Amino acid sequence: MDKKFLEKLRGICGDTSVVTEEFLKERKAGIWIDEPIGASALIRPKSTQEISKILSLCNELKVEVVTHGGLTGLSRGAIAKKGQLALSTELMSEIEEVDIFGRTLIAQSGAKLETIQEISDQNNLFFPLDLGARGSCTIGGNASTNAGGNKVIRYGMTRDLILGLEAVLADGTIISSMNKMLKNNTGYDLKQLFIGSEGTLGIITRLVLRLKEKPSSENTALIACDSFENVKNLLKHFDSGLAGSVTAFEVMWKEFYTLVTTSPAKSKPPIHQDYPYYILIEYSGFDQNIDTKHFNSLLESGLEKNLISDAVVAKNEKERKELWGIRDDVEQQFRLGPIKIFDVSLPINDMEAYLEESKKLFSKNWEEFHFVVFGHLADGNLHIIAGTGKDDEGTMKTIENCVYEPLRDFKGSVSAEHGIGMEKLPYLEISRTEEEINLMRTLKKSLDPNNILNPGKVFN
Repeated sequence: MDKKFLEKLRGICGDTSVVTEEFLKERKAGIWIDEPIGASALIRPKSTQEISKILSLCNELKVEVVTHGGLTGLSRGAIAKKGQLALSTELMSEIEEVDIFGRTLIAQSGAKLETIQEISDQNNLFFPLDLGARGSCTIGGNASTNAGGNKVIRYGMTRDLILGLEAVLADGTIISSMNKMLKNNTGYDLKQLFIGSEGTLGIITRLVLRLKEKPSSENTALIACDSFENVKNLLKHFDSGLAGSVTAFEVMWKEFYTLVTTSPAKSKPPIHQDYPYYILIEYSGFDQNIDTKHFNSLLESGLEKNLISDAVVAKNEKERKELWGIRDDVEQQFRLGPIKIFDVSLPINDMEAYLEESKKLFSKNWEEFHFVVFGHLADGNLHIIAGTGKDDEGTMKTIENCVYEPLRDFKGSVSAEHGIGMEKLPYLEISRTEEEINLMRTLKKSLDPNNILNPGKVFN
């Protein structure tokens, strides 16, 4: 990378904020990616104004920029290459304000999700976004990918928890739309351009987050079911019985549950491993005694209706965390050898047929394979872990086709919550029409005519 360009970057952010290629060899491209960062240099700005100056310079010189947050993504959306500049928001992690009456929090984009959760809790408030990478992921990355997580059924995606934001366009223009109101119907909602766009339209620098009042009670149970029909009916049973207030409804197919409850996994099976489906259900409420009685009554009526085959109820916070520890122990998937990780979405009624069709394609290609399923079923979101013991390019491509191609007939999505990045770029047309993709390209061209922001991601 040109020395004069690097000197100009140092002039903007200081010497210590610019890391050159020779010192980037030990820095990985992602938590789950065992390869170097790839970029020719990395810069760590400390403010929106510094990012504005960086992008203005890069746009003038046509230097491509790839934004890095916590690098927890699973779609290779933060992959950089030689000649590109990686821009990390790691020094922009300040929590600027908590408004306890307006129930808002202003954070810089490099703030960790877990930090936001903790500060909200200290103010007797609650930030509902929650996912396994909470200790590493950043709120800017969550917004850029429109992350989902465990509580979407009640609180929505990241998009639903952002009231306003600030972003920098490719030419350095700062778009400050730091709205704090629930109601603001003044023209286009510009923040939506940047949420879920994976850093291709602008770099998010600050956000106004919507907080909730902190729940006063938690009730959690692990439930076993003997059929998918019972799983669906159980969701309806609890969600109607709790007036739409189910907080989480996580479903683990037998293969996943066995994997995360068998040594060397950290958890032992609280329910034996012979059932086809296991549901982790949680309800947050306002009074522990009242809510527990109501929750238990729904469990009892579920047993009476033969919707539930077996169940374990968390009696305290320690047991609650232990049950969630089963669902969150996704690292056990790497025991299966070379794998591909997928997150797809489709209507709940189509899930059985889709999974059967996908498995048929696997069976046509391999006699032995791993096909492990879990996910946020109430949100229509399934995670699939698939592998055959081989990791050559041809095998991995065939695995992708076996998972993605059946989605066409079910009008499903190739990405429920992880974004497109580079990983799913060839399959975007399964879930989006040609007209939609062309409109995306028009927006990209309008906001980033020199194509410097995360090029080659989402679409070509």
